[in-house]
Amino acid sequence: MNETKLKEICSKFKVTTEAQPYGNGHINDTFLCESEPALILQRINSNVFKNPHEVMENIYNVTEFLKKKIIAAGGNPDRETLTVVRTIDGKNYYTDEDGSIYRVYKFIGHSIAYDTVENPIQLYYAGQAFGRFQRMLDDYPADSLYETIVNFHHTPMRVENLKKAIAENKAGRLDSIKADVDFALEYSKYASAIVDAMAEGTVPLRVTHNDTKLNNVLFDADTKEGVCVIDLDTVMPGSMLYDFGDALRSGASSGCEDETDLDKIYFDLEKFEQFAKGFLSETASCLTEKEVEFLPLSALLLTYECGIRFLTDYLEGDTYFKIHRENHNLDRARNQFKLVADIESKFDQMAEIVKKYK
Repeated sequence: MNETKLKEICSKFKVTTEAQPYGNGHINDTFLCESEPALILQRINSNVFKNPHEVMENIYNVTEFLKKKIIAAGGNPDRETLTVVRTIDGKNYYTDEDGSIYRVYKFIGHSIAYDTVENPIQLYYAGQAFGRFQRMLDDYPADSLYETIVNFHHTPMRVENLKKAIAENKAGRLDSIKADVDFALEYSKYASAIVDAMAEGTVPLRVTHNDTKLNNVLFDADTKEGVCVIDLDTVMPGSMLYDFGDALRSGASSGCEDETDLDKIYFDLEKFEQFAKGFLSETASCLTEKEVEFLPLSALLLTYECGIRFLTDYLEGDTYFKIHRENHNLDRARNQFKLVADIESKFDQMAEIVKKYK
């Protein structure tokens, strides 16, 4: 984006300083405006987010709700949640003549983010931050939010998509991956657990983040404690278990999700304990009995779901996830399935850890 265009966009938010590219995000284009206060300008990727107005409506309403909770608790609302900056005509985003959509947040300074776990204590503080996010939104009417990605964590639907890919075998790869397919179908026995519990009402509908990676928490540069949960594009109604399980799918693995040496891949109970301890320090009082019971299962289920999505894409010819080598999606699927089996073998230990902090 050229300088003239940037200045024009900034002016719609009453920003007169120059904007410079910022960060290393893969979805939205991000710029830092070194104004007073400093601001973050983003162009929303409308190819990923088909209804960006719904995304921004969710973000604005949730962050305004959080601000009231933070103020009531004596906290700093400009630091502990994102602040959406309105346009000069009072909107929470700006649409240019090309249809591109832009938003502005207040910049949260003196903070750092981590892409990988360098020390398990980081997962304690991340768990605490995500738990605080859940606790403060415990009484938010989740059904008033837009479901911006329909059935995002509907695992039975993901299983049906896999079965369809198996039946069609578009890329002609089925014969060579029989063991992987058999594993995926065998573990589908867990697929409906959360969906069924939500239908029964034992697992309530809550506001969920849906992308609880470590790098979606900002940490204080000095104390290294979690300050703010960011990247709220996928905030929508769902189960708290989705957020807990997804955080551990990535955070408690011993390696990255495309590691091909499966002897290096296992589910790290120390990392699980640190995240669970932090998360439950904030949420223990507001979780249902079934949610607590399902915490270990959620780690398996979200890992399984990710694995069958990789396997489905491999069978369909690698049309969804970006790949960087031959069999990349198959490698990813096998990696996740190794984790699934290891998590299942550690259910009892995980349940004891949860009991310790509940």
